[in-house]
Amino acid sequence: MLDLTLDHCLNRIAELDSQLHCWTEISPREPLKPGPLSGVPFGVKDIYAATGLSFECGSPVFAGRRATEDASLVRRLRELGAIAVGKTHTTAFAYFDPAPTRNPRHHAHTPGGSSSGSAAAVAAGMVPMALGSQTQGSVLRPASYCGVVGFKPTFGLIAMDGVMPFAPSLDTAGFFTVTAADMAELWRRMGYPLSGERRPRLAAFAIPDEVEDPMRRAVTLAATSANAPVIEPPESFRNLWQAVKMVQDYEGARTHEESYRRHGKAVGLKLAGLIERGLATPVEPYQAALDHLARAKREMAQVFEQYDVILTPAALGPAPATLTSTGDPRMNAPWTGLGCPALSVPLPTALSTDLPLGLQLTAAPGNDGGLLLYGAGVDAIV
Repeated sequence: MLDLTLDHCLNRIAELDSQLHCWTEISPREPLKPGPLSGVPFGVKDIYAATGLSFECGSPVFAGRRATEDASLVRRLRELGAIAVGKTHTTAFAYFDPAPTRNPRHHAHTPGGSSSGSAAAVAAGMVPMALGSQTQGSVLRPASYCGVVGFKPTFGLIAMDGVMPFAPSLDTAGFFTVTAADMAELWRRMGYPLSGERRPRLAAFAIPDEVEDPMRRAVTLAATSANAPVIEPPESFRNLWQAVKMVQDYEGARTHEESYRRHGKAVGLKLAGLIERGLATPVEPYQAALDHLARAKREMAQVFEQYDVILTPAALGPAPATLTSTGDPRMNAPWTGLGCPALSVPLPTALSTDLPLGLQLTAAPGNDGGLLLYGAGVDAIV
């Protein structure tokens, strides 16, 4: 699918975007050089700067703002020959106030957030790849909801220069493609190695009670088909998503305090609530959350000594039937806090629901190539 032409993409956008609202602006930017990605069109989430394009971060408080240079990742892709097609919708400030984007599979259901436009654009065949970002679950959850592949690399592996920050301890670049094989090929063409165990040691974490039945059944079947034993996660993993939320609230409030002071609730009602909550939070709970993350990293390192890839649900269930919420990130947030590479791949839906479902694959920090190499063969398992 990486071989889609720009003309094909522009025709597809013209055909569908009035219904799906994936894009804020279409204005293709040519490659800076020829390279391994020559001619590959891609979408740019509107928290990434891209020269001459809008840079509004999903918020009316930045209306009319345009970027004067590329974010480092955008520039890197253009230097490899890729074509930046335009900017995709994001939730306001990449938080939970929804964008206008619709889920391409079922228009009354959320596409997820905050990388809603990028996930939906790839799912609708408008581009073969798109950029997202993740602070809790903003790549993996939209990928699951929209039925595409989402990849969050190891924290810190890809520079975030030129990307609107939220919580610097968590913010991570991400990508969407149609298939896991496409994602592995993208990674290879970006110059990263694809190497790992030919037969990685797999395990599935016990599925939490709050996971909905369609997702539970699909993930259980995938784990059984892969001969992955079900194991209990470390004790520190159980409430890890709440520690990640604390870090996000505390850091995000301080990152966006100035915008809130200037614009009030115009930054977004949900973001305003986070900022008020985060600014009222003393440093002690934040430090305790960081300590929790450090302990969980140590305990998970021991798990990864025994298993190369861990299987879990990529969301609590299929995309909720709402456009006022972007869903719950709790299945993804722990892996963001751990800094692990994580991949969401589509699961069969005929067993349970006609809405997409995603299987989340995770590996130890630094094992991105091994995870993607395994993920590229997952279609044969699920």
